[in-house]
Amino acid sequence: QVQLVESGGGLVQAGESLRLSCAASASIYTYTMGWYRQAPGKQRELVAAVIPSGNKNYADSVKARFAISRDYTKNTVFLQMNSLKPEDTAVYYCNAFRSVGDHNYWGQGTEVTVFS
Repeated sequence: QVQLVESGGGLVQAGESLRLSCAASASIYTYTMGWYRQAPGKQRELVAAVIPSGNKNYADSVKARFAISRDYTKNTVFLQMNSLKPEDTAVYYCNAFRSVGDHNYWGQGTEVTVFS
């Protein structure tokens, strides 16, 4: 069992930046770590993910603005969000996934609101 706790959300103006953190209760070395978001009335969508090898994937809507990173020494994953737009407003969730053993864990979410 891995517990995930997100932090760093808030209310910001368009064009500003936020850095989200996801602290895991155990080693994340073998997990694919992802950030998802869910806007009101919409489905949850993948924002960014980093696999154990280090390869990263981003949603087209956030490429060149967001960056995912991880610190294995602290079992923490980050999402640096720059040039925020009102359409980035959502609850952001951290996810840890490992196909071996069918492990799939979610955090409680952190809210990001971007106003113009």
